[in-house]
Amino acid sequence: MNQNVNPNDFVPNGIAMNRNIAQCYTAVKRTLERNPLLPGISAFYGPSGFGKSTAANYVATKTNAFYVQVKSTYTKKAFLQALLREMSIPYPVTLSEMMELASSELAKSGRPLIIDEFDHLVQGNKVEIVRDLYEASQGTFLIIGEEMLARKLEKWERFHGRILNWVPALPADISDAKLLCSIYAPMLEIDEPVLEQLVSQVRGSTRRVSTNLEMLNEKALEEGVKHISLKTLKSLLPDGFVTGESPKPRSF
Repeated sequence: MNQNVNPNDFVPNGIAMNRNIAQCYTAVKRTLERNPLLPGISAFYGPSGFGKSTAANYVATKTNAFYVQVKSTYTKKAFLQALLREMSIPYPVTLSEMMELASSELAKSGRPLIIDEFDHLVQGNKVEIVRDLYEASQGTFLIIGEEMLARKLEKWERFHGRILNWVPALPADISDAKLLCSIYAPMLEIDEPVLEQLVSQVRGSTRRVSTNLEMLNEKALEEGVKHISLKTLKSLLPDGFVTGESPKPRSF
């Protein structure tokens, strides 16, 4: 186990309490505690790989929120069916009845609604159904999407104007990398310059930090190495970290 890691930095299922969990939790809590006259939708946005969905799942459990992850194939009907399933409510036949049931449950329960992969609703021109849900329930909503989410939503001014907070997902830093070490490389002692190099090369992607630490851990176990310095790193990973760049074409 890496030194200087607090067990309180982890939840029981092994998720590191990194900065983006804090960002996501703050976004929901701030919206729940808003002045009643203010809008009740917040947005959590950032590049793929920054750990937004992991943060959202944890925060949904922590705040007792309804959580829906939108699929690229979702129609309006499929979205409302997914939401009603999350609410454990049998869904009726018509869209209008589904809308009434879902909005009534949101208003009655006071539980937040977290909608992940919101970009799929934007691309499918289904944003207004979420605005209708919000207007009918006056609930607390958190929408989660990619870096350009705010720009995309400008097309729907009535929705865009109801965003209370735009909360950016943060790139992984050294403190996040140290926490992730204790999940993906718990038996290794990894020098800070190694972690600095990793974070820099993957441009702060939490997913790629995790993937590389897992790979490094496997290689170190195979070689019987427990301490990772920059020199050791070169021998274990001669091709360097996986950064997400496509492999160069081979010649035969």
